[in-house]
Amino acid sequence: MEGVAVSYIYSFALCLHHIMFLIGPKYFPDNPLKYPPSFDGRVVLYPTFRDVRNYFNWRQADCHINNLYNTCFWALVNKGNLLPAEAEKRLCGTMSADKNELLFSEFGLNYNNTPEVFRKGSTLIMSDVIDDKSRKRKSIKTAEL
Repeated sequence: MEGVAVSYIYSFALCLHHIMFLIGPKYFPDNPLKYPPSFDGRVVLYPTFRDVRNYFNWRQADCHINNLYNTCFWALVNKGNLLPAEAEKRLCGTMSADKNELLFSEFGLNYNNTPEVFRKGSTLIMSDVIDDKSRKRKSIKTAEL
């Protein structure tokens, strides 16, 4: 039953996300969205905390790789005046060090100064704990970078 409840919560959050696209023009009339915003979320249930931690480590590394690529791609398109296909071709086969060098040498951007929330992503963790005094179970939420 827990998995079903989590699935409903996830679906509800996704619906709210799409509703924001519909009502956004009311609150941001000078900046209309061209496309619906993207939403990347997952609900995962793992048997041990170690498995969960390993999963978060992998997701964080994946976030970093994707963000570094996208930062380079859009710098090449928006500041380097390349077409998207040209930017993609230029980045094909590059490693992280190559991308960092490209950002710094061509655009004066030190990627390491990018806020952590963009380099590493963010994680919301909800877990149950037993209160030492009352011996009752309670849920806690924490956010991590």
